[in-house]
Amino acid sequence: MAPNVVYETDRLVVRGWADTDEDRVFDIYRRWEVSRWLGAEPRLMTDRDAAARVIKRWNERNQDPVYGVWAVEERSTGTVAGTVLLVPLPDPSDGIASKGEVEVGWHFHPDAWGRGLATESAGGAIARGFKAGLGEIHAVVRPDNTASLAVCRRLGMRSIGRTSRWYAAELEAFLI
Repeated sequence: MAPNVVYETDRLVVRGWADTDEDRVFDIYRRWEVSRWLGAEPRLMTDRDAAARVIKRWNERNQDPVYGVWAVEERSTGTVAGTVLLVPLPDPSDGIASKGEVEVGWHFHPDAWGRGLATESAGGAIARGFKAGLGEIHAVVRPDNTASLAVCRRLGMRSIGRTSRWYAAELEAFLI
């Protein structure tokens, strides 16, 4: 069964994950240059079975009509360039995801860097969130991740300063 298309942009098809994406997911998240920016304690994906488990978890999460963690596929080649997400941020009091504050995020394979794909896919996720009635959307970025800081600026997000409010790491927060 083909994964569902969530939205499309000029160059991208943003969709649910397929089992056939396991090798690409593993190839993205096994790389330190990608994983070093993710999570409170960054770590590498160490085996292909982990990719299968994460795809299953993401697709379960993708049942929500607004939120999800989706594959970003290049229309011209059919290659999965990376991941884009629109998810509730964890409630600062208990760390459990709430639907009060929402985050947009992106993780891309290095062979997709520098071509505007993160900005294009995140812009589509933001538009989807606003169309669904969200009033504002956040992004949180490690302070030394200059590429993602630039994506936030290109998206028209405004900096609201550093915070460790949502995750156990000090991050630059942006809002649109």
